[in-house]
Amino acid sequence: MEKDLYTMVGLAEGFVDGTEEEIIEAWQYLHDSGHAYKLQGWFGRQAKMLIEEGIIQT
Repeated sequence: MEKDLYTMVGLAEGFVDGTEEEIIEAWQYLHDSGHAYKLQGWFGRQAKMLIEEGIIQT
């Protein structure tokens, strides 16, 4: 799957179908690129929760 912002946001929001692994990879991409903290507040809150739960890495 292509790692572009649209696809990664789509996986995170659920309007692009993906496996659990692809969705986690999308969240990791959004965190690593900083986009999770530049988009709507929900993205940043979700990313922080996923970090706290050990699902994505800092």
